[in-house]
Amino acid sequence: MVTLGQVGLGYWGPNLLRNFNGLAQARVKVCCDLDEAALRRVGSLYPNMATTTDYDALLADTEVEAVIVTSPTPTHYPLAKAALLSGRHVFVEKPIALAVAEAEELVALAEERGRVLMVGHLLMYHPAVTRLKQMVESGELGEVYYLYTSRLNLGQVRRNENAMWSLAPHDISVALYLLGEKPEAVAAQGLTYLQPGIPDTVFLTVRFASGHAAHIHVSWLDPHKVRRITVVGSQKMAVFDDVDSTEKLRIYDKGVQRPTYDSYGDALSLRFGDISIPRIDMREPLRLECQHFIDCIVNGQRPLSDGRNGVQVLRVLEAGQRSLEQGGAPVVLEGS
Repeated sequence: MVTLGQVGLGYWGPNLLRNFNGLAQARVKVCCDLDEAALRRVGSLYPNMATTTDYDALLADTEVEAVIVTSPTPTHYPLAKAALLSGRHVFVEKPIALAVAEAEELVALAEERGRVLMVGHLLMYHPAVTRLKQMVESGELGEVYYLYTSRLNLGQVRRNENAMWSLAPHDISVALYLLGEKPEAVAAQGLTYLQPGIPDTVFLTVRFASGHAAHIHVSWLDPHKVRRITVVGSQKMAVFDDVDSTEKLRIYDKGVQRPTYDSYGDALSLRFGDISIPRIDMREPLRLECQHFIDCIVNGQRPLSDGRNGVQVLRVLEAGQRSLEQGGAPVVLEGS
């Protein structure tokens, strides 16, 4: 049994609390938040769990082995750092921090102390994304040329971060996971309509040295609710639609045939094959993510979305922010 403490009970925090408390090998002993009303709500749902507004009191509890950080983004770094310095394993929601230097410090602290540091890149644990990764690695899609994503909705407008920082970490993490490469350059264009200086619609393009690319469209000002990832390969193409309740993944046996000889005429021919819908063993991605964190603690494993993965995603976000501020000019990533 892994004993946990959680800090942050805002929009997303109660979902993690529910899932961690539902695991056989975990229990959340104490929750911390500055909002006493939020503490009363969760206290009524989990009467055996302690609540506090004092984070130091949570860290002073010697039974707490790991800390779940689901507080507002600007607090991720200081709260996660304090937990690591106290010798705890840490699960921190995305993004891991607001600066790459801060994220790298958290990674170094976790590695020095032999602690598990995991970032909440939820979609990496979605069964449909797991299946997509298997298809990419097996070569079923052929050579992956590019992918593009749409994460759109009307609402949940934030004042302390733009749409890219709020929504794009999901798709950046999946793009890096599926392509398995370090990005080379990032370009981002933002459109601002609702609040001065805070783009509510962003088009982000990530390029890789291999020639592969990922294009990410995020917006909280759109008439449709869209959660879609399209992967285009040389043999097949795949579409993951997270809004579809039953058919999450569709495989299109479509492509362009290249001849093995040189000719001027019909050099390229289109191929239109069947559309298949593979069976996906659907389980709640958040439950799988929480279980993975506990398994990593118990078995001494490195998480799929570990601190280094969090740093990679943050590098893209930082570069995207610089590109936004430079009017969409591409930003080359250091070390690429």
